Amino acid sequence: MTTAPANLLAVRRLLLDTIKGLDPAAVGIVGDPAHRGGYHCGSDRVVTNDYSVVESPRDSGGLTLYASGLDVGTFSVRSGGATHNLQTFSTWCVAQCRANTVDSRDLREIIYSPDGKVVRRWDRLGKRSSGDDSHLWHTHFSFFRDSTKAGRDQTPLFRRYLTGIGLLEDTDMTPEEHAWLETVHKNLTVLDGRNPVGQIYTRMAMGEDHTNPDFVVTHPTLKSLGAQLTSLQTALTALANKDFTDEQAIIAGVLAGLTPEKIAAAIPPTIAKQVADELAKRLVA
Repeated sequence: MTTAPANLLAVRRLLLDTIKGLDPAAVGIVGDPAHRGGYHCGSDRVVTNDYSVVESPRDSGGLTLYASGLDVGTFSVRSGGATHNLQTFSTWCVAQCRANTVDSRDLREIIYSPDGKVVRRWDRLGKRSSGDDSHLWHTHFSFFRDSTKAGRDQTPLFRRYLTGIGLLEDTDMTPEEHAWLETVHKNLTVLDGRNPVGQIYTRMAMGEDHTNPDFVVTHPTLKSLGAQLTSLQTALTALANKDFTDEQAIIAGVLAGLTPEKIAAAIPPTIAKQVADELAKRLVA
């Protein structure tokens, strides 16, 4: 029988967990038992020449028992000094589809109302432009069936909206950035001032004079972050491969390889502040 796929259930849970006051009964995936045809139905409920199957190879090739539609009902929340509701949400989503953003490309259509008075339809295939009046109070999202069959994550678009209006924190990073930051945290136990190499490197990264034997970090100030935290990833990799039995050789190697230009090249701009904050926190600990 028609069932809800995990990736659309994840979108539903994200919306319900984040938008307070959104009625769970108003966020649906599978049509009621009488529903036949369309994206709320799986292979057991589609009809002859069903538009949700025959108009795109992405649908015909992805047909399963999974429903591939999502309805979102009315809501209204205040965030960031503005009111956000179903109409502004729907209009934003349509704009992302028109712009062909990476996280909207599995959406085939959105049936919505921009003002609660007229119903409009954005259709990636350009087949239709209207919908029935029930879409004055709910917005329908159709996902190409191959995306539900594959289980592709559909939360990024909705998470981006919720972050943009201030209901979620902006913690989104690419997998590469997550892996890079994990490496930084792992190696900070060496580079946080607990040993001679760490003391020298940390002071250099903070823009302080590492040759001053009387130096004491009391109120660390980050000076020109982009220029001073320059090839951190390269330095960490080199340091991890060094023989720690010869500390003078390690110090010489690290110093020789660290230039402001190299440090800036290795640190993604979105992570620089996190690294700086972590260094500052460890130095004052």
